[in-house]
Amino acid sequence: MSKRILVALAATCVSLGVTACGQKQEQITASSSQQTTLMLDWFPNADHVGIYRALAEGDFKRAGLDVHVEVPSDPSAPLRLLAAGRVDFAVSYEPEVMLARNQGEPLVAVAAIVQKPLTSIISLGHKHITRPAQLRGKRVGDAGIPYQHAYLQTILAHAHVPSSSVTEVDVGSDLVPALLSGRVDAILGGYWNYEAIQLAQLRKHPHVIRMDQVGVPSYDELVIVVRESTLTNHIDLVRRFVQALARGYESTRRDRSTAVKGLVATNPGLSAKLQGASVRATLPAFFPSGPDAGKPWGWLDSSQWAAYGRWMKSNHLISNPAAVDGASTNEVLAGQGT
Repeated sequence: MSKRILVALAATCVSLGVTACGQKQEQITASSSQQTTLMLDWFPNADHVGIYRALAEGDFKRAGLDVHVEVPSDPSAPLRLLAAGRVDFAVSYEPEVMLARNQGEPLVAVAAIVQKPLTSIISLGHKHITRPAQLRGKRVGDAGIPYQHAYLQTILAHAHVPSSSVTEVDVGSDLVPALLSGRVDAILGGYWNYEAIQLAQLRKHPHVIRMDQVGVPSYDELVIVVRESTLTNHIDLVRRFVQALARGYESTRRDRSTAVKGLVATNPGLSAKLQGASVRATLPAFFPSGPDAGKPWGWLDSSQWAAYGRWMKSNHLISNPAAVDGASTNEVLAGQGT
């Protein structure tokens, strides 16, 4: 997806490897506590509920890790600071990983947090935009991110709508305000599990069109990223971190209510109502599904990454073969690797 665009309105308004039945479980412990930094993709929200659950339940501590969570000043910061060695782990997005690698940054995704696209086209109910064909003659606001533009072009082509018939408006981070003010008829970049829920709670009756249902290939919205050198030289650290995090998301699945309460208690500016609804909506996307349902938490589908990479290449977003090749690995997940 795009860089995480959230509005200020949102802030106010067992073993470490257990995942799937029958899967190998790994007992990972360490005798001393190792300081580790994790930078989120944006401010704490429902997507991060498993991170805060793992912290609250001591999963990282039992793995010998003293994890410090940092919040970035903007969504472009995490991978930049990760590449510079300022943080050890970063939450980012599949397309951002490929863009960074296209520029020669030696970064690799080691686990998927949200395994489906969250980015959507969202409109208010009275606009009656329920399918891409109804975008003809409309104004669509986005954050001016190149691959969001490519999403829109792909969706319009798939629906046989001339791109010239749709006005694309760069509204920056003001996606929801632009929609509510009538500046645009729809936005591309809001999430179906967050902004759409927020608008529903405001009784705006939003219509949602999901990217992967209208021509854009599927991708992992949120992933855990490390430097290749960290994976090579400190794979045990990465494995302990990822599998402790897996336990946090598994615990969230078992007791969603307590996990949400912990998230809000740790981040009191959040709306408990919004976070609770968002976690409930997102919960299935935190885990492998379909053909991958038996895979461990964090599973990165290599064929899906390859397909999304081909789409990025065809839309001239990347050109370096290394942007896709080796961009993700499952070797630190429970039951994987050597």
